Amino acid sequence: MALVITDANFEEVVLKSDKPVLVDFWAEWCGPCRMVGPVVEELAREYDGKAVIGKVDVDSNPEVSMKFGIRNIPALLFFKNGEIVDKQIGAAPKSVLANKLEAQMA
Repeated sequence: MALVITDANFEEVVLKSDKPVLVDFWAEWCGPCRMVGPVVEELAREYDGKAVIGKVDVDSNPEVSMKFGIRNIPALLFFKNGEIVDKQIGAAPKSVLANKLEAQMA
């Protein structure tokens, strides 16, 4: 299951991770976010132990959302060694997200 990432744990879970990280910025009221949600959950199961996959509710966590300039959701940011290395704005097929994640593991 995807981790719940908050303003409080973002640094620990994402920036200090020794594995690649995929963060899904989403909101309950966002239609495209609801389409991406199950895909993110599938990736979380498939990459368990190999990558960190989590979700940030932008309504509940405005600090981290503002820090990364999240204006459109869903916004999926890929981190490696605490740095943003790739992103996907808007809904995308699982294959696109998996390929971006795999690229961070190479």
